[in-house]
Amino acid sequence: MAKHPRIVSLLPSATEILFALGLDEQIAGVTHECDFPAGALRKPKITRSKANESLSSREIDELVRLQLDTTGSIYELDLKKLEELAPDLILTQQLCTVCAVSYDYVREEAAKLTRHAEVINLEPKTLWEVLESIRTVGSLSGANEIAARVVGELEARIRSIEQSVKGLKQRRVVVLEWVDPLFASGHWIPELVERAGGINALAFKHAPSREVSWEKVLASQPEVVIVAECGFSVERQQQDADFLLSRMDQEWSTDPRGSAGSVAPEVWVCDGSQYFSRPGPRLVETLELIAGILHPELRKQWHAKFSNKDIVQLR
Repeated sequence: MAKHPRIVSLLPSATEILFALGLDEQIAGVTHECDFPAGALRKPKITRSKANESLSSREIDELVRLQLDTTGSIYELDLKKLEELAPDLILTQQLCTVCAVSYDYVREEAAKLTRHAEVINLEPKTLWEVLESIRTVGSLSGANEIAARVVGELEARIRSIEQSVKGLKQRRVVVLEWVDPLFASGHWIPELVERAGGINALAFKHAPSREVSWEKVLASQPEVVIVAECGFSVERQQQDADFLLSRMDQEWSTDPRGSAGSVAPEVWVCDGSQYFSRPGPRLVETLELIAGILHPELRKQWHAKFSNKDIVQLR
């Protein structure tokens, strides 16, 4: 591979890693979802989604299931553009078919390119693996020293946050990655909750997020519910807010345990697209965001960098 390879990123998280490593000049193309940092918006886009965000969460869920059953993907890859870009390296994943173009499909199409392109699968499930993926990208692109420095800085920030929450009251948390139907969080998110000083009331640590019932959410007795729908901004999630709060009011008011054991939780909505769905450098900011939610005494400190576009408390 070339010392300074031309790179196509089929993951927003990989795009963020490349920019963090100062490799933006080597980025030949990105996905339609790559919107951070600002420089990513100026790169050629080689994918598009078949889903329509104007649909309700339930309608999007049904469409996604249908597309996965019939075509295997909800994304389309511009193969002509990919040929024109002539990449040496393509960064993708096979962790989640809902999150990106199918890994097997990318490998199949890359094999047809005039110029040989190495296809790399970035598939972190834990925070440590996210940091390792930064090192991997650094190694592949000739930026080992920069990657080591970036990872070292992120590790120092993680340790600082963990030290700040040490000894503080722990609260029970449910993070929802979808609301209709309900999906409880998985992969790196439950780990972030723990590192932020919380207790996962219902989660699937280092495993895929999973559909759960309202009964399970209620039985888990969360003190805090964080809504961070996969790929959605806070603004988009406002469309689901009335439904969510209405359903929560219904479930908690009819809890047979009564007022002694059924206290409605705090509800926060966070930008799932920017901070929860992308296993890249900004997961450390997600850790700060969660720490501020769980510990009011730290909120002013940790939430100073965020706006109501990033996080909103519904109740």
